[in-house]
Amino acid sequence: MFYGVSIPVTVLVFKRGRKTKDLLFIDASREFEKDKTQNKLRPEDVEKITKTYRDYKTDDKYSYRATRNEIEENEFNLNIPRYVDIFEEEEEVDIAKTQKEIEVLEKELVGVQKEMSGYLKELGL
Repeated sequence: MFYGVSIPVTVLVFKRGRKTKDLLFIDASREFEKDKTQNKLRPEDVEKITKTYRDYKTDDKYSYRATRNEIEENEFNLNIPRYVDIFEEEEEVDIAKTQKEIEVLEKELVGVQKEMSGYLKELGL
C-alpha cells in the first residue's frame, strides 16, 4: 500500500461530532492486487472499503461494529483480529481416499517410467 513498506498497514479514522459511539473495524487485508514491488488497492477494493464504512455495519469475516462496552471489556485493545474473525475452517482430508489416489498415481508413474526406459533404449541411451 505504501512504497517501501512490507508490513501490514492499519488506518485509523477519527471523526469529530460523529453520531455513534460504536467503532467500526474493517479487515481489508485480503482486498488487494499483488504486484512485483508492492501490493495495490484496486478501485473495487477502495469501493468495498468505502461502502462498508458508509454502511457502518458488521459484515462476516470483513468488518465488525463494536460497542464502546465491548472495547472497554477488551481493555481498549484495538487489534483488528480481536473483533473481525477471518479464520476459515480447513476442509477435512479423507485419508483413505487420498491414500488410494497416491497408490493410483504411483502405479501410473511406474508405467510411465517403463515407457520412458523403452524410448531411451530405442535411442541407445
